Amino acid sequence: MSFLTILIIAAALAMDAFSVSIATGAAYKKTGNLNALKMAFFFGAFQAVMPIIGWLAGLSFRKYIESFDHWIAFALLAAVGGKMIYEAIFTKQKQQKNNPMTLTLLLVLSIATSIDALAVGITFSLIAESIAKAVIVIGLVTFAFSYIGVFIGEKLGHFFENKMEIAGGLMLLAIGIKILFEHHVFN
Repeated sequence: MSFLTILIIAAALAMDAFSVSIATGAAYKKTGNLNALKMAFFFGAFQAVMPIIGWLAGLSFRKYIESFDHWIAFALLAAVGGKMIYEAIFTKQKQQKNNPMTLTLLLVLSIATSIDALAVGITFSLIAESIAKAVIVIGLVTFAFSYIGVFIGEKLGHFFENKMEIAGGLMLLAIGIKILFEHHVFN
Protein backbone atom coordinates (compact mmCIF):
# COMPACT_ATOMS: atom_id res chain seq x y z
CA MET A 1 0.00 0.00 0.00
CA SER A 2 1.46 3.37 -1.00
CA PHE A 3 2.06 6.19 1.44
CA LEU A 4 -0.44 8.36 -0.48
CA THR A 5 -3.13 5.69 -0.08
CA ILE A 6 -2.40 5.47 3.64
CA LEU A 7 -2.53 9.27 3.93
CA ILE A 8 -5.91 9.40 2.17
CA ILE A 9 -7.26 6.67 4.45
CA ALA A 10 -5.91 8.52 7.49
CA ALA A 11 -7.51 11.82 6.42
CA ALA A 12 -10.85 10.11 5.77
CA LEU A 13 -10.78 8.40 9.16
CA ALA A 14 -9.81 11.68 10.87
CA MET A 15 -12.85 13.57 9.55
CA ASP A 16 -15.22 12.37 12.28
CA ALA A 17 -12.72 13.30 15.00
CA PHE A 18 -12.08 16.63 13.26
CA SER A 19 -15.82 17.41 13.23
CA VAL A 20 -16.23 16.46 16.88
CA SER A 21 -13.22 18.63 17.77
CA ILE A 22 -14.76 21.60 15.97
CA ALA A 23 -18.06 21.00 17.77
CA THR A 24 -16.28 20.78 21.13
CA GLY A 25 -14.31 23.96 20.52
CA ALA A 26 -17.52 25.74 19.57
CA ALA A 27 -19.44 24.43 22.57
CA TYR A 28 -16.82 25.14 25.22
CA LYS A 29 -15.28 28.26 23.67
CA LYS A 30 -12.21 28.52 25.95
CA THR A 31 -10.99 24.98 25.69
CA GLY A 32 -7.31 25.92 25.94
CA ASN A 33 -4.17 24.34 24.63
CA LEU A 34 -3.95 21.61 27.28
CA ASN A 35 -7.51 20.40 26.66
CA ALA A 36 -7.00 20.59 22.89
CA LEU A 37 -3.89 18.42 23.28
CA LYS A 38 -5.80 16.04 25.54
CA MET A 39 -8.62 15.63 23.02
CA ALA A 40 -6.17 15.26 20.13
CA PHE A 41 -4.23 12.63 22.08
CA PHE A 42 -7.36 10.58 22.86
CA PHE A 43 -8.67 10.77 19.30
CA GLY A 44 -5.28 10.04 17.76
CA ALA A 45 -4.62 7.13 20.12
CA PHE A 46 -8.03 5.52 19.57
CA GLN A 47 -7.77 5.99 15.79
CA ALA A 48 -4.37 4.25 15.92
CA VAL A 49 -5.40 1.42 18.26
CA MET A 50 -8.71 0.50 16.62
CA PRO A 51 -7.15 -0.62 13.30
CA ILE A 52 -4.77 -2.82 15.28
CA ILE A 53 -7.70 -4.42 17.08
CA GLY A 54 -9.54 -4.88 13.77
CA TRP A 55 -6.44 -6.28 12.10
CA LEU A 56 -5.88 -8.77 14.91
CA ALA A 57 -9.49 -9.83 14.95
CA GLY A 58 -9.57 -10.31 11.19
CA LEU A 59 -12.39 -12.09 9.49
CA SER A 60 -13.56 -14.10 12.50
CA PHE A 61 -14.53 -10.93 14.39
CA ARG A 62 -15.97 -9.16 11.38
CA LYS A 63 -19.16 -11.19 11.26
CA TYR A 64 -19.95 -10.26 14.88
CA ILE A 65 -19.51 -6.49 14.68
CA GLU A 66 -20.69 -5.86 11.11
CA SER A 67 -24.33 -6.22 12.00
CA PHE A 68 -24.40 -3.52 14.69
CA ASP A 69 -21.20 -1.40 14.63
CA HIS A 70 -23.05 1.39 12.84
CA TRP A 71 -25.73 1.44 15.55
CA ILE A 72 -23.14 1.75 18.31
CA ALA A 73 -21.46 4.69 16.57
CA PHE A 74 -24.85 6.32 15.85
CA ALA A 75 -26.10 5.93 19.43
CA LEU A 76 -22.95 7.42 20.95
CA LEU A 77 -22.86 10.37 18.54
CA ALA A 78 -26.62 10.99 18.84
CA ALA A 79 -26.43 11.04 22.65
CA VAL A 80 -23.57 13.53 22.75
CA GLY A 81 -25.02 15.65 19.91
CA GLY A 82 -28.48 15.64 21.45
CA LYS A 83 -27.09 16.77 24.78
CA MET A 84 -25.25 19.64 23.08
CA ILE A 85 -28.40 20.75 21.27
CA TYR A 86 -30.49 20.49 24.44
CA GLU A 87 -28.02 22.56 26.44
CA ALA A 88 -27.80 25.22 23.72
CA ILE A 89 -31.57 25.62 23.50
CA PHE A 90 -32.75 25.08 27.06
CA THR A 91 -29.95 26.35 29.28
CA LYS A 92 -31.08 29.83 30.31
CA GLN A 93 -27.81 31.09 31.74
CA LYS A 94 -24.69 30.39 29.72
CA GLN A 95 -21.79 29.61 31.96
CA GLN A 96 -18.40 28.21 31.15
CA LYS A 97 -18.57 24.49 31.76
CA ASN A 98 -16.10 23.35 34.41
CA ASN A 99 -14.27 20.62 32.54
CA PRO A 100 -15.23 19.98 28.94
CA MET A 101 -12.69 17.20 28.64
CA THR A 102 -13.85 14.70 31.22
CA LEU A 103 -12.48 11.20 30.87
CA THR A 104 -15.96 9.78 30.28
CA LEU A 105 -16.76 12.26 27.50
CA LEU A 106 -13.39 11.73 25.84
CA LEU A 107 -13.77 7.95 25.94
CA VAL A 108 -17.29 8.05 24.50
CA LEU A 109 -16.28 10.43 21.71
CA SER A 110 -13.06 8.53 21.00
CA ILE A 111 -14.90 5.24 20.65
CA ALA A 112 -17.69 6.77 18.56
CA THR A 113 -15.28 8.41 16.13
CA SER A 114 -13.00 5.39 15.77
CA ILE A 115 -15.48 2.61 14.96
CA ASP A 116 -14.68 3.09 11.25
CA ALA A 117 -10.99 2.62 12.02
CA LEU A 118 -11.81 -0.80 13.47
CA ALA A 119 -13.40 -1.76 10.16
CA VAL A 120 -10.36 -0.43 8.29
CA GLY A 121 -8.18 -2.66 10.46
CA ILE A 122 -10.26 -5.66 9.44
CA THR A 123 -9.76 -4.60 5.83
CA PHE A 124 -6.01 -4.39 6.40
CA SER A 125 -6.10 -7.98 7.64
CA LEU A 126 -7.69 -9.03 4.35
CA ILE A 127 -4.80 -7.66 2.29
CA ALA A 128 -2.28 -9.39 4.58
CA GLU A 129 -0.05 -6.38 4.94
CA SER A 130 1.78 -4.96 7.92
CA ILE A 131 -0.19 -2.10 9.38
CA ALA A 132 2.56 -0.46 11.45
CA LYS A 133 3.10 2.43 9.02
CA ALA A 134 -0.65 2.90 8.52
CA VAL A 135 -1.35 2.99 12.26
CA ILE A 136 1.31 5.63 12.87
CA VAL A 137 0.04 7.82 10.02
CA ILE A 138 -3.61 7.41 11.06
CA GLY A 139 -2.81 8.36 14.66
CA LEU A 140 -0.71 11.40 13.73
CA VAL A 141 -3.15 12.73 11.14
CA THR A 142 -6.07 12.36 13.54
CA PHE A 143 -4.07 14.04 16.31
CA ALA A 144 -3.27 17.03 14.07
CA PHE A 145 -6.81 17.37 12.70
CA SER A 146 -8.34 17.13 16.18
CA TYR A 147 -5.97 19.66 17.71
CA ILE A 148 -6.59 22.20 14.95
CA GLY A 149 -10.33 21.49 14.96
CA VAL A 150 -10.75 22.57 18.59
CA PHE A 151 -9.38 26.02 17.79
CA ILE A 152 -11.41 26.36 14.59
CA GLY A 153 -14.50 25.60 16.67
CA GLU A 154 -13.49 28.15 19.30
CA LYS A 155 -13.10 30.89 16.70
CA LEU A 156 -16.37 30.14 14.92
CA GLY A 157 -18.20 29.65 18.22
CA HIS A 158 -17.50 33.22 19.34
CA PHE A 159 -19.24 34.56 16.25
CA PHE A 160 -22.40 32.51 16.48
CA GLU A 161 -22.75 31.73 20.23
CA ASN A 162 -25.49 29.08 20.81
CA LYS A 163 -25.97 28.50 17.10
CA MET A 164 -22.52 26.92 16.85
CA GLU A 165 -23.31 24.57 19.73
CA ILE A 166 -26.54 23.57 17.96
CA ALA A 167 -24.61 23.20 14.68
CA GLY A 168 -22.01 21.08 16.47
CA GLY A 169 -24.70 18.84 17.91
CA LEU A 170 -26.35 18.56 14.50
CA MET A 171 -22.94 17.75 13.01
CA LEU A 172 -22.55 14.86 15.44
CA LEU A 173 -26.04 13.61 14.60
CA ALA A 174 -25.24 13.93 10.88
CA ILE A 175 -22.07 11.87 11.31
CA GLY A 176 -24.10 9.17 13.06
CA ILE A 177 -26.72 9.22 10.32
CA LYS A 178 -23.97 9.10 7.68
CA ILE A 179 -22.56 5.98 9.33
CA LEU A 180 -26.01 4.33 9.28
CA PHE A 181 -26.63 5.42 5.68
CA GLU A 182 -23.29 4.13 4.43
CA HIS A 183 -23.84 0.81 6.17
CA HIS A 184 -27.35 0.29 4.81
CA VAL A 185 -26.77 1.65 1.29
CA PHE A 186 -23.30 0.30 0.53
CA ASN A 187 -23.54 -3.05 2.32
